[in-house]
Amino acid sequence: MSAGAAAGRPGAGAAGAAPAPGDPPVVQAVETAVLTVPTEMPEADGTLAWDATTVVVAHVRAGGAQGLGWTYGSPAAAGVIRDHLAGVVTGRSAWDVPAANEAMSRAVRNAARPGIAAHAISAVDIALWDLKARLLGLPLVHLLGTARSEVPVYGSGGFTTYGDRDQERQLRDWTAGSGIPRVKIKIGESWGSEPARDLERVSRARRTIGEGAELYVDANGAYTAKQAVRLARHLDAEGVTWFEEPVSSDHPAGLAQVRAAVLPDVTAGEYGYTLPYFRHLLAAGAVDCLQADVTRCGGITVWLRVAALAEAHGTQVSGHCAPHLHAHAAAAVPNLRHLEWFHDHVRIENLLFSGGLDPSGGAVRPGAGGEPGHGMALRADRAERYRSG
Repeated sequence: MSAGAAAGRPGAGAAGAAPAPGDPPVVQAVETAVLTVPTEMPEADGTLAWDATTVVVAHVRAGGAQGLGWTYGSPAAAGVIRDHLAGVVTGRSAWDVPAANEAMSRAVRNAARPGIAAHAISAVDIALWDLKARLLGLPLVHLLGTARSEVPVYGSGGFTTYGDRDQERQLRDWTAGSGIPRVKIKIGESWGSEPARDLERVSRARRTIGEGAELYVDANGAYTAKQAVRLARHLDAEGVTWFEEPVSSDHPAGLAQVRAAVLPDVTAGEYGYTLPYFRHLLAAGAVDCLQADVTRCGGITVWLRVAALAEAHGTQVSGHCAPHLHAHAAAAVPNLRHLEWFHDHVRIENLLFSGGLDPSGGAVRPGAGGEPGHGMALRADRAERYRSG
């Protein structure tokens, strides 16, 4: 665990001094933990394979309350929190989360803001919003302002390493078991070198879920633009309505080329670490729905700005992965399409944290129980078994 000292930081009084009556609560400490959870079986998408997932947890304390945030990525994010962020957050008012977010962004200017540093900022920003809501005794969605009571979700997994039975079981668990009417599988196996198997798996998925559910696919940037356009003919025949990252989101022009030629909605944005990245995707006409990941883009502070940017372009936004961290922010924006109920993250979040949401019927209802903050808490006994830093 690690903590930042308050002395000498903006908003701090004398080191160790209690705030005067009526003063805002100030952040007293920022703590981190690194947890690594093995997958149930080997997993892969079109461009990456993995057998474990690392969670970097951030706790922020003030006024007798504790806020919780986390991100998925490199353990190095914990080092960024300790070395670059804790000092600029500690001693600040717990009310002024956007100011803390800006201070964190400035603090990592020379440490490369996109990438691992953005993961670190995201975890702390989420913890700060959770802290503020807990100090006020409010569900986070009520602090942010509710635009909807329910957040639609889609089941996501269908890894390229799955055999037929594993894929069918997972899809049925979502559709028949939980009543989720939209599901997604991975395609683009081995950097797009197995298109015949991709198409067979799409057809099998359609047979499994029937005609009453929406079918999405995610290539994780595995295809070339022309290849994606050719394959989209089959996707259209199977009623696929969501074609995620047919080509890399680093190439907005390629996404726009595919978007102009295919019927399924083309989507991307999960690798956006700064607000200008999303502006570039929108300006290029690259997406029909903009994705953003609250654990990567800079936390809730920036995720809400991304949603507003998308709304200004007449575009919906979808939350990428980390469903329990997205839910409250997702319920606060009017142009939300849905939230990704990602298999790995749902499993990990239900394992390591209490307060999980129920997706039955295809939607979650953040804040419905009245718990302050986002309602999640680290299960310390379980977390200790997976601690890796």
